[in-house]
Amino acid sequence: MSMTVVVTRNVPERFRGFLASCMLEVAPGVYTAPHMTKGVRERAWAVCEEWFAEVGPDGCLVMTYVDANQPSGQAVRTLGVAPRQLVELDGAWLARRDIPSDDVPF
Repeated sequence: MSMTVVVTRNVPERFRGFLASCMLEVAPGVYTAPHMTKGVRERAWAVCEEWFAEVGPDGCLVMTYVDANQPSGQAVRTLGVAPRQLVELDGAWLARRDIPSDDVPF
């Protein structure tokens, strides 16, 4: 068992109710479970995948948990398009985002 974290953005209320039934909502749209078994995690993800068909293009769901076989020992699953792109570099996950051209100083 390991810590599992789920972050949601622009998803229907049923996601919030479901995730809150098996995890603690520590901030709006952020859920944690310190001792979630692999079976419970897989079932929760399967439900979210099934429901995600009704989510609009701005919706996103990200799940992360300990996995020794993944970069940095951390697995990351996503549904939808996250505001940051996760990139594996030299065995570590990095968050990348585009900088709008009007923010570039030169």
